[in-house]
Amino acid sequence: MNRRAVRAIARKDIISIASNIQVWLPMLIIPLIFSVVYPIGLAFVIRATGNEISGDFGEILDKLEKLPILSSGSLRRTLDSLVTDQQRAAYLMFNYLMSPFFLMIPLMAASTISVDSFVGEKERGTLEGLLLSPVDMRSVFIAKVLASLLPAVTVSLLSFVLLAVCANAFAWPIFGRLFFPNISWAPLILLVMPAVSLLAVLINVFVSVRVSTFQAGYQMTGFLVLPVVALMIMQFTGLMLLDVKMLLAIGVAIIIVDYALLKIIVGRLDRAQIFESQVR
Repeated sequence: MNRRAVRAIARKDIISIASNIQVWLPMLIIPLIFSVVYPIGLAFVIRATGNEISGDFGEILDKLEKLPILSSGSLRRTLDSLVTDQQRAAYLMFNYLMSPFFLMIPLMAASTISVDSFVGEKERGTLEGLLLSPVDMRSVFIAKVLASLLPAVTVSLLSFVLLAVCANAFAWPIFGRLFFPNISWAPLILLVMPAVSLLAVLINVFVSVRVSTFQAGYQMTGFLVLPVVALMIMQFTGLMLLDVKMLLAIGVAIIIVDYALLKIIVGRLDRAQIFESQVR
């Protein structure tokens, strides 16, 4: 692997991403929605309900607290230690239901950037020069992956900081202290989030080799959100609790998939095939 070429290509791609509004604008909109708009709105809704929550929101809270999966364990003990319905609702919503929503941020950010990897080169008229350069395809591929992965992880980490600030600031009248994040967010941020980002990047870079336009590539990768949607449904219905153990298991499973997918893709890199599929 040519490390010097990897750094040069990755740097060029990151600069290109920063100058392309079609790429970075969608990458920023979703993080701002999930890390700023949604938590602020949720905090105001919970605060407006009063200490004793009733109505539709109260029914949702009652159903969540009665889920069999919450009947024991540290989460149950934490909920029992809280004083008001407002505190229980805020704790459940932010520390329990927000975690699968947050996975949309690295997934969408990584997808938006990585789809632009090869097909973006074609649209800018620079792909021919890249394919004809004396750089091996493995180095080119790794550079493309890094150029997508690093910004996606950075955006996700900054989004988590914004989420923590907004959640604690706007829910402060409810708790009077910091309550977010709890310990289950550690494996989510340190393990699952990078693994999900890498999975999205690998799939999208592979797709990018085979499509002709950015829009076509972006549409083809829409299926990646389906597993996250499934996690949201299972989390909300109580079929699965994304606690520390479950998140560690999910993270390890995704890493195994990442490794297998990386081996498959690297083994199938062919300069002539890529040139034929893209330059025509």
